[in-house]
Amino acid sequence: MRSVVDTILPTTMVGSYPRPKWFKDQLLGRDIRVAFKAVDHAEAFDDATRLAIRDQEEAGLDIVTDGQMYFDDYVGVIGSFCWYLYERIPGFEPAKEEHPSVVPGAERTKEVALLSDWGGVINSGPVSRGPLRLTDFYKAASAHATRPMKVSVGAGPINLAWHAYYNHYSGPRELSEALAPIFNAEMKELVAAGANFLQLEDLGVWLPLFTGNNDDFKWIVDVIRQCVDGVDAKIALHFCYGNAWGNRLAGLFSRGYEAVLPFLYEAPVDQFVLDFANRDMVDLDSLRDLPSDKEVGIGVVDVRTSMVETPQEIADRIRKVIAVVPPERVHLTTDCGMKPLARPIARMKLQALAQAAQIVRQELGVKQLVATA
Repeated sequence: MRSVVDTILPTTMVGSYPRPKWFKDQLLGRDIRVAFKAVDHAEAFDDATRLAIRDQEEAGLDIVTDGQMYFDDYVGVIGSFCWYLYERIPGFEPAKEEHPSVVPGAERTKEVALLSDWGGVINSGPVSRGPLRLTDFYKAASAHATRPMKVSVGAGPINLAWHAYYNHYSGPRELSEALAPIFNAEMKELVAAGANFLQLEDLGVWLPLFTGNNDDFKWIVDVIRQCVDGVDAKIALHFCYGNAWGNRLAGLFSRGYEAVLPFLYEAPVDQFVLDFANRDMVDLDSLRDLPSDKEVGIGVVDVRTSMVETPQEIADRIRKVIAVVPPERVHLTTDCGMKPLARPIARMKLQALAQAAQIVRQELGVKQLVATA
């Protein structure tokens, strides 16, 4: 397992961060190298990214992200988690359709309403690499960071296939396999630019709970393997319970991580990034059989509420985690992306996280060490 910081229980966040209220520019499907020809848009984006990184560093996080300021203010707040990629990968239609899971006469549950808001997309042709520009974002952000940076890569291929109508490929497996080389190329380019910690984000790993076929985990692991093949970096895999308008899709994922994690242990990743805080840490026992060559990034801050936890509350969660997984194999993070929160709330939550980590480190007799790239 690679290390990117010189301390145990390093703190970070999943990826996205609230946009400053003044940053109202939207990409709306454009290549950033086109959109940023407008100087005011380019400067506003750079300033927003710089502020996101500054907030994290001032809060005391050990590992920062770029805040994903390229996510437009789409459906579900975080909707462009998928749409940013749909709009830039040839083979997907630009229109938002009804979500494929919403069928006539279906009960209008919260989950159905949220997925309907998110929408679906038509896969109308073969997919190929388009202007995702993840390396451009990394280069812009790393110029502002004084601490190690984790780069979010996603929504991943299986997640993208989950929301699609298959007018070209036969189904989620074939579409996911066609998308994997695109992600592999993006990740290799990021490494060539200097990135050493990549987080593949793919909620699609939950898919077998809906197909009812555990054999689907085999091709899912293979798709993940294709994405990271030859990528010389620390690799994390993030999959959570969703975060649409601050709501987790509890009705969809009621079986919990214990129903999924064991099937993913063969995936060639260093770390699983999972959310626990919003579920009162109830799934921690699912980590007791975690292979010794795997780490976990544990969500100990609930981003689906505006209530700011105290450092002591978060420290209690951390203590529960390290009673199951050795602290040397634990990163501390937010449950999910923070984009739906107000920026002042997000800052306070990150500060409480950093303070909580230091409380537990002191209890363990570990001195606070300076993060190193």
